[in-house]
Amino acid sequence: MNIRRSLSIVAVAVIASVTMAGAGASAAPPTEAGATAVTNWNRVALSTLGAIPGPDGGAPPAFQINMGMTQGAVYDAVNAIGPKRHQPYVLNVRFGAKASVDAAVATAAYEMLTELVSTAPELAPFPGRAGLLAGLAAEYKASMDAVADGSFEQQGVAAGRAAADAMLKAREDDGRFGPSQWVRNPAPGHWSPLLNASGQEVLDPTPWAGGVDPFFLDSPSQFRTAAPPALDSAAYAAEVNEVQLIGRAVGSTRTTHQTYVAQWWQWAPIIAWNDVARSLIERNSLSAADAARLLALENLSGADAAINCWNDKYHYDFWRPWNAIHRAGEDGNAATIADPGWSALITAPYPDQPSGHNCLDGAHVAVLRMFFGDVIDDGFTMTSSSTFLPTGAVRDRTFGSFSQPLAELIEARIWAGLHFRHADVQGQLLGMNVAQYAAAHHLQPVGR
Repeated sequence: MNIRRSLSIVAVAVIASVTMAGAGASAAPPTEAGATAVTNWNRVALSTLGAIPGPDGGAPPAFQINMGMTQGAVYDAVNAIGPKRHQPYVLNVRFGAKASVDAAVATAAYEMLTELVSTAPELAPFPGRAGLLAGLAAEYKASMDAVADGSFEQQGVAAGRAAADAMLKAREDDGRFGPSQWVRNPAPGHWSPLLNASGQEVLDPTPWAGGVDPFFLDSPSQFRTAAPPALDSAAYAAEVNEVQLIGRAVGSTRTTHQTYVAQWWQWAPIIAWNDVARSLIERNSLSAADAARLLALENLSGADAAINCWNDKYHYDFWRPWNAIHRAGEDGNAATIADPGWSALITAPYPDQPSGHNCLDGAHVAVLRMFFGDVIDDGFTMTSSSTFLPTGAVRDRTFGSFSQPLAELIEARIWAGLHFRHADVQGQLLGMNVAQYAAAHHLQPVGR
């Protein structure tokens, strides 16, 4: 179900000292706060949430869900200050127009992040928990030291706390860390995990993600992707043969550049696209309100795309290329040839359909296009943190449009041997559909 709901926290509401009825008011609006606090705490959130061990909530898509919660709270805190310009997410409380936006942003983010780090279940060892909490406390102190003491600071803190409390209340019992969605099936066409060097199965660290209540969508399967091609079809054979030739670890038909690109993209899309968003926010001098809305739409859409994507993965339970190529003799398709020794350049521990990377890429880019268009003057630079790149490889790449990386990502996941083409295409479509639905139905402008 969609758990988005309105919350009233009247005890912390602060009445503005000026009339906010507004559109026809003759007084000049107050100067809008800049986005520095918003972008700074976005950086803090990414570095903090990404440092949580995978099974404890640091692996995709849990990382994206946590980021959506954090940016949603930041948006609500900023949006609650002064005249109401956009629909809230869950916080239906207004605060004075002079409340400190910077204090509100810092408090909302700090409260969310400390809660997410503190309550992360220790399904894997988490020795860095205390250090992350100490780092957050230091960041928060530095942020608050930069805000002038007084009632406006206090009002901003109240707004931030109200937003964080509302988000945490809304996400109670939302399915995070619930039961696994995977049902083992040995039949041809179904995914089976690879084994590590010790002979143990390499399993999804977050197999519950597809059962989480979405943020904007009505259900975790609202944008179900088109089913994979039938095993006995010509389309399926074409996709198997394509990845069998170009995606193998050794003896591939890949060019040196294609290998580089496949390795370059092996880093978290949530980090990649939030980095781009911050750069464009700063370059275009967006206000705190616009920046908070952009990052909320981007990360809440990303969270819903991740949820819907993982729901699809375990709905179809479609095998990866290495399953399919090893067992091609079982697929009933005379146009595929088994190769038991085949291995992919890069692997991942969950079913093929749809591509998780492309689900998130599609959602993030769809929102960025809404704010900045597709073609970006002077381009934008992305810096890969992939551990697959060899020493000395170029990590910075510049793109002139969002269409360029999206097109490349379809191919890159095939070059890596990770996905069939259908899974990549369907992943991007899913992400775009989620983001377009979110923007059409949520966080919309209000009034005139």
